[in-house]
Amino acid sequence: MRFSKAVDELVCDFPPSGLELFHRIPTFSARPKQTSGAMTSQEMKKTLWEAADKLRAQMDAAEYKHLVLGLIFLKYVSDAFDERRREVAKLLADPASDLYFSDDPAEQAKALEDRDYYSSANVFWVPQEARWESLRNQAKQATIGKLLDDALVAIEDVNPSLKNILDKRFARTQIEPSRLGQLIDLISKIGFTSEDKAKDVLGEVYEYFLGQFATAEGKKGGQFYTPGSVVRVLVAMLSPHKGRIYDPCCGSGGMFVQSEKFIESHGGKSDDVSIYGQESNPTTWRLVAMNLAIRGYGFNLGKEPADTFTQDQHPDLKADYVLANPPFNVSDWWSAKLEGDKRWAFGTPPAGNANYGWLQHILWHLKPTGQAGVVLANGSMSSNQNSEGDIRRRMVEADVVECMVALPPQLFLNTQIPACLWFLTRDKTAHGRDRRREFLFIDARKLGHLETRVHRLFSDADIALIADTAHRWKQDGESEGTYEDVPGFCRSVKLEEIHEHGYVLTPGRYVGTEAVEEDDDAFAEKMDRLVAQLAEQMARGAELDTILRDRLGALGYGI
Repeated sequence: MRFSKAVDELVCDFPPSGLELFHRIPTFSARPKQTSGAMTSQEMKKTLWEAADKLRAQMDAAEYKHLVLGLIFLKYVSDAFDERRREVAKLLADPASDLYFSDDPAEQAKALEDRDYYSSANVFWVPQEARWESLRNQAKQATIGKLLDDALVAIEDVNPSLKNILDKRFARTQIEPSRLGQLIDLISKIGFTSEDKAKDVLGEVYEYFLGQFATAEGKKGGQFYTPGSVVRVLVAMLSPHKGRIYDPCCGSGGMFVQSEKFIESHGGKSDDVSIYGQESNPTTWRLVAMNLAIRGYGFNLGKEPADTFTQDQHPDLKADYVLANPPFNVSDWWSAKLEGDKRWAFGTPPAGNANYGWLQHILWHLKPTGQAGVVLANGSMSSNQNSEGDIRRRMVEADVVECMVALPPQLFLNTQIPACLWFLTRDKTAHGRDRRREFLFIDARKLGHLETRVHRLFSDADIALIADTAHRWKQDGESEGTYEDVPGFCRSVKLEEIHEHGYVLTPGRYVGTEAVEEDDDAFAEKMDRLVAQLAEQMARGAELDTILRDRLGALGYGI
């Protein structure tokens, strides 16, 4: 059935097809020319996503994300390789360069194949058959899926750090070869060159797509993606700068990426920290490896994807920082081999809930001055089921709990379960003043804003408020300013008071209620103002009803 133009304008406004949207996309670079019609970075990422999502058709988002992110990875490593190749070629031919080799072009071409020139610049070697232009030239062939898989195998063969990491699923995917070819053309629009800060561009696109895929997958998306604003709170609170960073359930690697961004924004270098992670899901394990590899970060994710509790890939690791968002309230985690495990220093966790297994695993992996930030369900702060209350009491008495933050609802894609942040430490005399037998409680439930009807975000100001409060409390005037309790938001509490509350760690119990400003507006005046506003809104609603009825009547659909 064909709809008239009037109906299109009234109710349809359908988005363009994937191909129409694709043809509108200019080549994406990190520094577009600042013309009046230039797209912003955010607009470009959104447009790229919409085009890629149109090409998905009926394919499951969980499967499709591996194709799109795999192609982005291929495009980046190829562009980075080509860029480095041009740099080396120029240096080999320049007599003033330390790399000057010979005047003979044939000798220079031969020297260009020395892989040390690429590995020294943290650039992956890309064989000829895996280079983007070669693949793009064959994008319309029916065998493009196999060609892409072969390209990934070739890259793994010459780059040991990528061995068995890249996800080779193109040949067996359900997507039509023609659509795969269109997807290759779409990714070709993204330019990754050193002039455009390649890692930043790719990282932004990769991170944006991860978030969009997580949204598209709903609850399943939360298995590999922690919302960016939550990660930023954890990182801002811990302020990592040097040492070992560990995430025992690392998903797609958001904790690592944000930590590196924090370090670089504060004048540090990405290699100031060493990254250690573990992930049990094989496909997610590959996602995080690609996410870190394309940014040039060194990492150790263990030999294989494996269960953190029963196959700890880093048994002897003692980390400076641990950041983690474990799955909430996991009930099927226990194994008989965990009985009497050395990690259960504060008591054996109940077999029906892994929350206190995660907390104790993380504490075990902290070095003596280490710090940790952990996302858990709210129930972890007050539960007395089985042994949880006793474990929490022992942790509090041992002074390994430093700060508790209650989070607002709707921050997470995969659950509506209220969540909180645990901040743990091995030494309350490190990283600030002597804080022994003191605990900070922050109630952040009123912070954040709704980005959509169902998803909440923290603003930069929200994140700064939470982190600055904690830093002032830790330093107590030494360098961060003076800390003060704020009724309804934050309060510093002694151990004795927590004992009086039965070792319940819910911030709402301690911070009190927010001070209410005096309201001098008389009740009658306030009601008059509100009724007048309501009358205006109702009148406007009636006008809109009349307009809608008239337009529908003109189309023969009178009501």
